[in-house]
Amino acid sequence: MTDMTILLVDDSRVARMMTGAAIMRLRPTWRIVEAASGEEALSRAVDAPPDFVLMDVNMPGIGGMAAAEHLRQSYPDAAISLLTANIQDPIREQADRIGVGFLIKPLREEALVHFLESQRGPS
Repeated sequence: MTDMTILLVDDSRVARMMTGAAIMRLRPTWRIVEAASGEEALSRAVDAPPDFVLMDVNMPGIGGMAAAEHLRQSYPDAAISLLTANIQDPIREQADRIGVGFLIKPLREEALVHFLESQRGPS
């Protein structure tokens, strides 16, 4: 897969930098679009429709779950996964209900590889 766009959403600049660096090592031809909030993610997605989305759950303003749900409706073919250290069953159940994946923070590179390889993104 080349020329894919991945939307990386986290209110932590350090987390975005670390995850972005891992993505660049694994998929150097992909475009990474960053956002620091759910609101910014929704806005950035209009300008750069995502093929893949990695979204932190706990952010100020529109949280990651609500933003992921909006993105799922707007970009039904995008591969979307939430990133969180909160591994409680209600969070997992809500992610399943809206049709998005779930990755545990801190994100290990093996988990990122699995997400990028197991998801097809749009055809």
